[in-house]
Amino acid sequence: MTVLRLITAIALILGFSVASFPAAAQQTETVYRIGFLTTGSVGGFTARLAAFRQGLRELGYSEEKNILIEERYAKGRRERLPALASELVGLGVDVIVTHGGRPASVADRTARAMGKPTPIVFPVSANPLVTKVVASLARPGGNVTGLSDTHADLVAKRLNYLKDVVPSASRVAVLMDSRSPSQVPQLEELRAAAYRLGMTVVPVEFSRPDALDRAFSVLRRERPDALMHFGYALIATYRKQVVTFALEDRLPTMFTIARSVELGGLRSYGTTLLDLYRRTATFVDRILKGAKPADMPVEQPTRFYLTLNLKTAKALGITFPRSLLLRADQVIE
Repeated sequence: MTVLRLITAIALILGFSVASFPAAAQQTETVYRIGFLTTGSVGGFTARLAAFRQGLRELGYSEEKNILIEERYAKGRRERLPALASELVGLGVDVIVTHGGRPASVADRTARAMGKPTPIVFPVSANPLVTKVVASLARPGGNVTGLSDTHADLVAKRLNYLKDVVPSASRVAVLMDSRSPSQVPQLEELRAAAYRLGMTVVPVEFSRPDALDRAFSVLRRERPDALMHFGYALIATYRKQVVTFALEDRLPTMFTIARSVELGGLRSYGTTLLDLYRRTATFVDRILKGAKPADMPVEQPTRFYLTLNLKTAKALGITFPRSLLLRADQVIE
């Protein structure tokens, strides 16, 4: 009888131990907190964050299991960035993903001031050297790294594509934020390219959400022959309004990403931001596994896409040259 009780007791103990293994595994699995910070608004980043989440899933992360993403949007009010960055740092996030160099710089300064240096990754930055968020592309040297979409390097090519389609254009307007350090060299490059083509540039300030109507008023007064913009978060948030205005005022447009052309813009030339956001997951994964941003080179895209909208061209009375159609990566009909 004693032996039977002993065997039963051992069986119960073993059964309890085996049953408790899954619960113990769940309790010990690390849940990483990832912050996301941008000057823009929610609507402009839904698809991009979906691409980022997809990249994380491909690497074995899941919001139901081992990651938690905290999103913060300044909604066009850049003065809110320090407070939002402070919230993320206060939550103890393991890494912060920022759209652009300015939020990255603000997040880095905020984290250091709070005594909690935090790794930061930017999926997009027109020129991280100009904004001084990294010391060099090969060796960032601090807590910030990421991917550069090299907007400044593509400005001249975009203007050339614009001239190919509207050869009579002599004045091109550009929506921009003059307070952004990365946009100053883009404006210089655009002016140099315009000079070579016998064109002039009309800068139109758009740095706050409440300045959009004012920017449209300037465009109506100046009557440029075409419209461009420099890629930044505020434009991403209000791209639909910009596209609608350009169509109503019969302004040929050149955008930085295909999404604007899908919404009715005339054409775009640049990188695919969804790919950059998906690739950002790899940076985050390496950091969560112990890599230091200082030692992670900034990546630059090697593939650029030309997108054309035939429906918009027809509405504007424009015919794309056959050579341009043959070079296009995507033609929307």
